[in-house]
Amino acid sequence: MWLLVTILANFFNGGVYLADKYFLSKKVHSSISYTFYVGIWSAGNCLLFIFNRYIPTWDWLFLDLTAGLLFMAALYFWYKALHQGETTKVVPIAGAFIPIFTLLLNYLVGRHYLSKQELIALAILIIGSALLSWRPKQSWWQNWLNKFKKLWQPDSAELRSTSRLWFNALLSSFIFAAYYVLIKYLYDSQGFTNAFIWTRLGSFVGALFLLVLPTSRQLIFDKPRRQSTIKSLPLFLSIRLIAFIAFVLSNYAISLADVSLINSLQGLQYLFLLIICFFLAGRYPKLLEQEINYKNAWQKFTGIFLINLGLFLLLWQ
Repeated sequence: MWLLVTILANFFNGGVYLADKYFLSKKVHSSISYTFYVGIWSAGNCLLFIFNRYIPTWDWLFLDLTAGLLFMAALYFWYKALHQGETTKVVPIAGAFIPIFTLLLNYLVGRHYLSKQELIALAILIIGSALLSWRPKQSWWQNWLNKFKKLWQPDSAELRSTSRLWFNALLSSFIFAAYYVLIKYLYDSQGFTNAFIWTRLGSFVGALFLLVLPTSRQLIFDKPRRQSTIKSLPLFLSIRLIAFIAFVLSNYAISLADVSLINSLQGLQYLFLLIICFFLAGRYPKLLEQEINYKNAWQKFTGIFLINLGLFLLLWQ
């Protein structure tokens, strides 16, 4: 069941990320503002207290709120990366590195419970995700040689922009991984519903923290941004509803299975992005051309094959 839930969550997330990029580039133009607008809706989860009156102890409350704050921090750096680059560049970075960071953190905290076949499937899924995300303009050795040379040369504006994108994408991937490892522990200890409600409260608190700095408040309550967001409110709310469904599904899957295994399927988000790009190719032909062409077709299809092989190994147990 967890596998189907995870695949469905990644499908929804693929569409949500494209919509987030649209809002960041065309409407809000601020990662801080967008993080606040997204995070403030976590207050709606307080309605769940009507059906669940669980009150954690102070120790558990601290961990619950910490998990919520971690999620908001990861979301902020994620939106910064998404604002700085194309969705099809940023999503694959997360798809490749979140599983790796999650596996490393799981080993560090001693919460690793994968069988040998699941470990093989996880490795295959990570390699498949990396192949899908890798977009070399040159051979691999030329790529790395140029990167080494750039360390000793003055940064160009383009290089600085790319470096910032990678920094924010990698930092968000690491914080997301820390959140996933912690939330898995909370779900195992408190139960899915109990931990879910209180960690969402932590995200709401994190959104309020963004109002502390005067510069952040100025960005969040900037009149043109606010008016632009209000004009697109129906679309924004629709996307947030889909995002909420995807979030619940992915977190429920984490409560059912090993978090390293769940995150190894992050590469599916890029696969679904490719499918969406295919359907949008009539209106935006360059969107698909820059992702799949005669130079990288073998690489993309190999990545897709490996992801399917990894899924088969997970199912055939």
